[in-house]
Amino acid sequence: QLQASGGGLVQAGGSLRLSCAASGRTFSRNVISWFRRAPGKEREFVGGITWSRGTYYADSVQGRFTISRDNAKNTVFLQMNSLKPEDTAVYYCAADSTEFKDYVPPLSRDYDLWGQGTLVTVSS
Repeated sequence: QLQASGGGLVQAGGSLRLSCAASGRTFSRNVISWFRRAPGKEREFVGGITWSRGTYYADSVQGRFTISRDNAKNTVFLQMNSLKPEDTAVYYCAADSTEFKDYVPPLSRDYDLWGQGTLVTVSS
């Protein structure tokens, strides 16, 4: 089970840190990624982290967002800086069940387990 938290309301230019806490089993060997769905838009890939802490980001967040993981806490973090109104969305974390994958799949169909989502609202 995955649970995303940390969303909220922030002004443009501000920062938020989202957490994705896993329970029931360890996910230290799995890719964990973040996706988001903005109002009226399709769900899109934000970024992800491999078991070896390799990361991959969408162009729209590259340089502003950072993903990290704490395997001891079975938690993945999404640090979001320099937030823009267009970052407003419900953010979801997801786990790929294939272990020891050395790349981050950007397609949602590659992920088997999803968290419930947390809302991020960026005001202008």
